Amino acid sequence: MSPYQQFKQDCLQEISAIGCDHELATQTHAWIIRANQHKYTYHFEWLGRPIIQYPQDIVAMQELIWQVKPDLIIETGIAHGGSLIFSASMLTLLDVCEAIEAGQPYDPAASRRKVVGIDIEIRPHNRAAIEAHPLYPRIQMIEGSSIDPAVVDQVWAIAKRHQKILVCLDSNHTHDHVLAELQAYAPLVSVGSYCVVFDTIIEDMPADSFPDRPWDKGNNPKTAVWAFLKNHPEFEIDKNIQHKLLITVAPDGFLRRIAK
Repeated sequence: MSPYQQFKQDCLQEISAIGCDHELATQTHAWIIRANQHKYTYHFEWLGRPIIQYPQDIVAMQELIWQVKPDLIIETGIAHGGSLIFSASMLTLLDVCEAIEAGQPYDPAASRRKVVGIDIEIRPHNRAAIEAHPLYPRIQMIEGSSIDPAVVDQVWAIAKRHQKILVCLDSNHTHDHVLAELQAYAPLVSVGSYCVVFDTIIEDMPADSFPDRPWDKGNNPKTAVWAFLKNHPEFEIDKNIQHKLLITVAPDGFLRRIAK
């Protein structure tokens, strides 16, 4: 066993121990509830655009993208565009690293990799900022409901031109909407890749934590994930990710595709 393999084995044992540390989980959850009162996730940017995610989840997505090496990332929910810029930057890094490994010059125009973002409303100032970003050539935006059959068909048509696909769901967080998104887009996920369902943490928050939103306990992305998995054994929850992160908006939301 190489030193790196030994290091990774030690990490797996340590992560398993974190997952069994109920006191630590309780303390972490108390922190999440308190930080949410200050809109903690709203205060971070990626290459100049608000990303509205925990830094821990950003790191986790970096690890997944490096592991999967997708040529297409599908995202529902755009907001300020930070997540689109993040995904575009990671796809660019994949291309740069592959060019270095192959001893070839990097040609951004030759890339097959892209990120598709879907939102029911792309506000003009956000669209303008995203389109002005240097990484915009990697991005395609679709305005419309992510569960509109016409939008779904458009995304499927794009996906036919790609081989390794990763999906991120982060739009309307009601049970019915997320379940419909899972049914629409999870089939596009490649074996070994992930469908990441954000804001499953809503189920674990105190009732009425989001009084101005239609989602709450019993009606949120986590309940949709549980319902989806009952009929989709080709996916499993990767618990190791949430255990090592501790602070994440996506407990039970990192769904790994293990079979066709």
